[in-house]
Amino acid sequence: MENTLNYAKQLDQKDELKSYRSQHHIPIQKNGKPFVYLCGNSLGLQPKTTEAHIKQELSDWKNLGVEGHFRAKNPWMPYHTFLTEAMARVVGAKPIEVVVMNTLTVNLHLMMVSFYQPKGRRNKIAIEADAFPSDKYAVESQIRFHGLDPKDCLIEIKARRGENCLREEDILEVIDQQGREIALVLMGNTNYYTGQFFNMKAISKHAHAQGCMVGFDCAHGAGNVQLNLHDSGCDFAVWCNYKYLNAGPGSLGGAFVHERHARSENLPRLEGWWGHDQDTRFKMRDAFNPMVGVEAWQLSNPPVLSMVAVWSALQLFDEVGMDRLRKKSIALTGYLETLIKRLGNEVINIITPSNPLERGSQLSIQVTNADKSLFDTISKAGVIADWREPDVIRVAPTAMYNSFEDVFLFYRILKEALGENVNKITIKQ
Repeated sequence: MENTLNYAKQLDQKDELKSYRSQHHIPIQKNGKPFVYLCGNSLGLQPKTTEAHIKQELSDWKNLGVEGHFRAKNPWMPYHTFLTEAMARVVGAKPIEVVVMNTLTVNLHLMMVSFYQPKGRRNKIAIEADAFPSDKYAVESQIRFHGLDPKDCLIEIKARRGENCLREEDILEVIDQQGREIALVLMGNTNYYTGQFFNMKAISKHAHAQGCMVGFDCAHGAGNVQLNLHDSGCDFAVWCNYKYLNAGPGSLGGAFVHERHARSENLPRLEGWWGHDQDTRFKMRDAFNPMVGVEAWQLSNPPVLSMVAVWSALQLFDEVGMDRLRKKSIALTGYLETLIKRLGNEVINIITPSNPLERGSQLSIQVTNADKSLFDTISKAGVIADWREPDVIRVAPTAMYNSFEDVFLFYRILKEALGENVNKITIKQ
């Protein structure tokens, strides 16, 4: 690989997905040039089709009122079902296992109501030590809700001293050693901070052998890596749709419940009318009769105006397919890694695993004692990336709309910024 702009442009010419960049809005700088946008792991860019799709629903609402539930171009009554099959293909599940509803942490709580049932000595939840803070807050509150103390019931699986990423054997060892006391293993399948992608199938199999339930927060995995949720064997998963899935700020989330629980009568569950059997839902007087599958966890009727953006983005994912996206992601992220390493190991440290099978479209660059000055410098130069305390710049070359030229421009800006900041910062070796 060459570290020249001309070489990056040659790679773009060979990219079979290059046309999808023009189908998304790229933020523009004051000088008229597009930003080098590498922040799809925080908020994905808007598909150009989204605005027209939202206007369609606004028009139907304006002209039809309540009749839009049945007479709209896309009737609102079954609207959530329009998204199901496409979302199932993105996350590798069966349609009966997937629903778009609520937001991520709400769905996580709903799933824990069902799948975290502490009894006797089996009362613990195991998570990765560097889990996304919201997940930890949710887990701790669920433990307290059951009258227990997080100090006693929360197991945080830590990386080895001097390492940033968890070793799979260490995760499995914790499950082996404490599995009889663990009620739920809950991990972010792709860690937000390091970008590490965990072996969901191995973790699920190991935890189930110890009698544990297993769930994954796939916020940084959905639309990024091939999750294969059904084959992973996990009991449940949740995710948001505003990162790699490009559904807009604060957009609705998704939930997965494995089909083996589709007709379970033993799982406790918070219930609402949209989880009731659709054939008798509007008779209004019936006792709760749950839908079959994950739709039984629905509480309220779908917020159509929010779902529009999810569906709009999913239609592009359906065109491309996760296989092609993943293939480009590996190439794009690999190119970025190669360029950054050419800056020299004495200058910069990538804490994300180098094995493409253990990461998605993200590299986390660690900078020691940088007091954010390096990040501020590249931001002023036209890069939109993400800073995470205390010393990490997260860079996400997203396969749907980022180019190899984006990656090269970031490398060039970073190289120049390192030169400008060399006397101000110490880069971790």
